Amino acid sequence: MKKLLGLFILIMMVLFLAACSSSSKSEEAKISSDSSSGEMYSGKADMPNKSEISFDNNAKQGEAPPMDIEVPNQMVIYQADLQLRVKKFEQTLQSIEDHVTKYGGYISESNISKDGVEQVSGSITVRVPQKSFQAFLRDAEGQAAEVLQRRITGTDVTEEYVDLDSKLKSRRVVEERLTTFMQSAEKTEDLLKISADLAKVQEEIETILGRMKFLENQTTLSTVHISLYENKVIVPDLEDGDLNTWDKTKKQFMKSTNMLLAGISGLVVFLLGNLPILIILAVAVVSIYFYIKKKSRRNRNE
Repeated sequence: MKKLLGLFILIMMVLFLAACSSSSKSEEAKISSDSSSGEMYSGKADMPNKSEISFDNNAKQGEAPPMDIEVPNQMVIYQADLQLRVKKFEQTLQSIEDHVTKYGGYISESNISKDGVEQVSGSITVRVPQKSFQAFLRDAEGQAAEVLQRRITGTDVTEEYVDLDSKLKSRRVVEERLTTFMQSAEKTEDLLKISADLAKVQEEIETILGRMKFLENQTTLSTVHISLYENKVIVPDLEDGDLNTWDKTKKQFMKSTNMLLAGISGLVVFLLGNLPILIILAVAVVSIYFYIKKKSRRNRNE
């Protein structure tokens, strides 16, 4: 009985020691885990924010920090080239100008030329709002007797405009930082350098703004170039003198009478002026005639 009790006590002590050892290892592992987690958190806390690093580096390089850019609607530059044959050049040109005013556009260029007296041609370049682009083309083509050519082009500049907008924001950030640095600069050398950099950045901003305004203008107003051709049938004007029949008759009668008198006068002059020669020729002709006749009679008698 004592042996069994001693064995039981021994087993219980072994189990107790094993439990204590397991608990000790678990605590150590927990402490180690907490310590490691603390170090990792501490390391993250000491490290600068990734976005902050990006901002600082980009600011140094003149680039804006990552930001959401508001993308505009699709920006397309539309241009059209029309060649029209018309019946009445001036009337058609006036009608086109009226339609330009109707749609709220304006004429940027207009010229007229004449090739001889039978062909009149000209061209007109207009800017019309993009929303009225197709309607204006239909109205312009409706004025033509024949459409010789119709060419339309569209250039998408949305990506370029978004890129310019991003660069503008970047330069604005750099401009603001340089302005702050210039206000706190103490040395004249530093002040001059910052001032030069600021002037360069502001020049870049003006260039970007100019390009953006140009793209906005080109996409807001479409350009249409129209060439017009008209073939005219020229009818000469009749003057009053062309219809005066009596005067023309008298004039022609006098001309014919003068021609006749001139002919008679010339004949008289010819005969009288060459009378000696004509007499000799006449005597010679008569002599020859009678000689031949006399010879002919002799031949018959023989």
